[in-house]
Amino acid sequence: MSAISIQKLDYRTAESVSPGHPDKICDQISDAILDAYLSIDADARVAVETCGGHGTVFLTGEVTAKKYVDVVPIVKRLAGEDVEIIEHIVKQSPEIAQGVDAGGAGDQGIMVGYACNETKELLPLETVLARKLNEHLYATWPYDGKTQVTVRGGVIESVVASFQHAPTVELRLAVERWLHDQALAKVDTTVKLHVNPAGEWQQGGFDADAGLTGRKLVVDNYGPGVPIGGGCFSGKDATKVDRSAAYMARRIAVDYLRQHDAKEVYCYLAYAIGVAEPLEATVIIDGVQHIVEGYDLTPTGISKALSLKTPQFEQTARYGHFGHAFTWDK
Repeated sequence: MSAISIQKLDYRTAESVSPGHPDKICDQISDAILDAYLSIDADARVAVETCGGHGTVFLTGEVTAKKYVDVVPIVKRLAGEDVEIIEHIVKQSPEIAQGVDAGGAGDQGIMVGYACNETKELLPLETVLARKLNEHLYATWPYDGKTQVTVRGGVIESVVASFQHAPTVELRLAVERWLHDQALAKVDTTVKLHVNPAGEWQQGGFDADAGLTGRKLVVDNYGPGVPIGGGCFSGKDATKVDRSAAYMARRIAVDYLRQHDAKEVYCYLAYAIGVAEPLEATVIIDGVQHIVEGYDLTPTGISKALSLKTPQFEQTARYGHFGHAFTWDK
């Protein structure tokens, strides 16, 4: 019997969305509100959700802090002066607070951290390519926009770019120049470019679509090739392990990658609401699982180690939470 030949195709695709995308506007509003509260009360409990679109921004969630923050200027700065703002934010539930007050996690959940040696950002190649192309185009067209890059075996095979107010001919030239100048990956001689594939567009952001905090979780994390725990980051203070433990999992993955000169590392942290210590703390180093050792993985310990009571979060809501030399990336 002849052997069956199995060909490894190795296709990988990732996307990026610009800070002018409606979901990203909502993320930035939620995180800007968090920053504002942390600037007046480092121990503020914040969980703010933003929904916006078509002239209206709705804010809801829970905040417990020493002082009240006027959120109207924050929303208008990010969403426009003419938006109607509906605010319904209340204090944190005392039943949630009792577990957090004792040092426990603000919720249950599974957080996944990741690092690989493909790029200097320690992120997957396709994720970095899509992000860098988006940043490059946004510098010229600072509006709503999306990019997507497909690689096969480390070679760029196709690119998608759609940007508001960008003439297709100019946008295509900008994409071609970027492909020529970037040094991260080879470009296929027959690379497929889909530039404004649905046509040029002038209506974007909240004028064209609705947005919601936490709706771009895969873009916020590592791209579609890496699992995520499921929890949103934006608008949440460090007692919410959705955010803080996800950042710590990245920190651990980076550390283990360097210590073991590994190709890739996954870190998994799991928590129960009201309980300080994780239920799981493991790393998978090049396919082999180990127990995480040597870290304080309580919410209090994580917050201290990563300086998570410092206002810094609006910038995390623009182009992903990893690979930008934040404390949890270094």
